Amino acid sequence: MPAVTTAELQRLLDDDVPYGDLTTEALGIGDQAGVMAFAARDPMVLALAEDAAALLRLCGCEVELFARSGDKLAAGAPILVARGAASGLLRGWKVAQTLIEIWSGVATATREIVEAARAVSPGIAIACTRKNTPGTKRFAVAAVKAGGAVMHRLGLSETILVFAEHRAFLDEQLAATVARLRAAAPEKKLITEVASIDAAVAAAEAGFDVLQLEKFAPADVAALAAHLAATPHHPVIAAAGGVNASNAAAYAEAGAHVLVTSAPYMAKPRDVQVRISRDAK
Repeated sequence: MPAVTTAELQRLLDDDVPYGDLTTEALGIGDQAGVMAFAARDPMVLALAEDAAALLRLCGCEVELFARSGDKLAAGAPILVARGAASGLLRGWKVAQTLIEIWSGVATATREIVEAARAVSPGIAIACTRKNTPGTKRFAVAAVKAGGAVMHRLGLSETILVFAEHRAFLDEQLAATVARLRAAAPEKKLITEVASIDAAVAAAEAGFDVLQLEKFAPADVAALAAHLAATPHHPVIAAAGGVNASNAAAYAEAGAHVLVTSAPYMAKPRDVQVRISRDAK
């Protein structure tokens, strides 16, 4: 099932082909029957394949999918084949290709972090932040899920995360802040970001449910986990800030329950090979 609506896919096409395809029209080839095949040029975790297929169908093409979002593909593996008039194939070609390439890059980078962390701690959660390109959230969420992670926050409306920037406006003890938040949003977990072990211990004692450790070294995560294990306070420990595939295992081994990361959004796109030809049928 596509991650985005038909209207959103139509907007992508309208952005790229607002007044028709001048080259195809000038050549007079639009009515010729053609076939277009997408394949993975690089190894990748596939994302947004269903959206690419839906977009090509909007262009009047018949599409057969050979792989689904979340599949781990080897180089050369087929993704989809589309058949239709040359006008439709050429209209949807680049938008569909780019959707898969960009978001498969995100899914692949996400999977690398997931696999690195779970090799050490099979139950650990990987959560990607909301720091994706504005306007692309539906695509970003789908790519993160394809990579095997979850979203840390979809936005500001559904989670409570207290930063130092919030506390700058408060003049009260942490326990009082926790009490006010529980009264205002009794169904929500309370999360706070901390920048030191002492601040983390104080937040745990105040009653926060989740401690988001900002740029802690793995050794400091381990020290905090050991300290809290000897107390009545057992909040979820979330390591954040600079988490990537190269250090995910170290954070998992240190005792983090969740790894919070924005790294996948910076991933290099994965190449998709496209071949277009006349349809011999």
